[in-house]
Amino acid sequence: MLEQGKRRISRRRIGGVAVALLLVSGVGSCAGWGGGAGGGGSDSINVLMVNNPQMVDLQKLTADNFTKQTGISVNYTVLPENDVRDKISQEFSSQAGQYDVASLSNFEIPIYATSKWIAPLSDYIAKDPAFNQDDVLKSMTTSLSGEDGKIYGEPFYGESSFLMYRKDVLDAKGITMPAKPTWQQVADIAAQVDNAQPGMRGICLRGQPGWGQLFAPLTTVVNTFGGTWFTQDWQPQVDAPEFKEATNFYVNLVREHGELGAPQAGFTECLNNLVQGNVAMWYDATSAAGSLEAPNSPVKGKIGYAQAPVVKTDSSGWLYTWSWSIQEASKKKDNAWKFISWASSKEYEELVGSQLGWSRVPAGKRASTYTNPQYLKEAAAFAGPTKQAIETADPKDPGVQPRPALGIQFVDIPEFPDLGTQVSQDVSSAIAGRMSVDEALKRGQGLADDVAERYRSREAK
Repeated sequence: MLEQGKRRISRRRIGGVAVALLLVSGVGSCAGWGGGAGGGGSDSINVLMVNNPQMVDLQKLTADNFTKQTGISVNYTVLPENDVRDKISQEFSSQAGQYDVASLSNFEIPIYATSKWIAPLSDYIAKDPAFNQDDVLKSMTTSLSGEDGKIYGEPFYGESSFLMYRKDVLDAKGITMPAKPTWQQVADIAAQVDNAQPGMRGICLRGQPGWGQLFAPLTTVVNTFGGTWFTQDWQPQVDAPEFKEATNFYVNLVREHGELGAPQAGFTECLNNLVQGNVAMWYDATSAAGSLEAPNSPVKGKIGYAQAPVVKTDSSGWLYTWSWSIQEASKKKDNAWKFISWASSKEYEELVGSQLGWSRVPAGKRASTYTNPQYLKEAAAFAGPTKQAIETADPKDPGVQPRPALGIQFVDIPEFPDLGTQVSQDVSSAIAGRMSVDEALKRGQGLADDVAERYRSREAK
């Protein structure tokens, strides 16, 4: 999951209460690959999306395929993640109608659906049997649905999390990685393989501040240790024993056997560490496997993949997807759906595979991807573990107790990016040795209580 913790979000409309969305960072002026949204005619749509490689591939394939087939031209505005999130928030909260479709994650979609900023897709899905909603992995559909049960987004690609490890390093030590390890087993193995090769540490775990950096993996650890950010009735639990035990475990593991420079290490830094042989294990996004198994990767064929480590839960992988939604104010919803139906389809995956290579397929969303022999030939090492991780992820029930909101590695409320990022800064300081975990979580409890009080007050009315 890419880093999402650089902006602050205030309250939006929750439970029918309309509130303003405030942005602290300016929207980027560069329109990226696609330029600004064009006015376009009746046979054109405007799409605002993140500049991830898979999205750029989509842009390059659109004119010769989607437009040629449908006559609908697509005007893309492509921006870096933080910029596109801010621009989408600004556009959709104002319902300006300039963009018909935008790339949203499963964090935003339930919130935007409650705020009526995006259009329900269920009627379009019912009239488009060729799209085959049943082929979309159930956990994805759940995470992209609103409280009314309607679907508001279709995934472009998805991911969960799992444990990646150097098979050759463990073999040399006579260690067998369980298919479904516990966190204690992982910690024990990390200690055994620490310095197994010159300069190699036992494990890489994100320590870089950010709700989408440090707290993406850490919240899954909290969940499986029995903790939660909030109880079902909005009691904060950041300094509760289970949350504290999980955070101490994580901090101690990365301090004792983790990568150098851990307080600054995020997804990219950990990926580089595993590729370069600086660490023997890494717990992170399933999407990383494509880079590890790329033809030019020095660790291609050397990596094993195990399910996300557990303690008290049966599974603990996170769930994340970049998806497509239609702005409620769009006057071109029919054409917008045609675009989404194409961009999220099985046929589009086959197009990418045949023209760009199967390693570039936006996978992680459809069951049929994992029965495609051409894809499996390319992704044999990690396809099965990836599908299992996504299918076992449950955004409604990720821990041992009921939750007040959707989410596995996040709490699906507008305040969480700000809350998660602030607490992550203190936990990162604990990793750096500048603060104790107890102190970090005590401060976090106060921040969480401030958020929770708003929801308790609303429910009391």
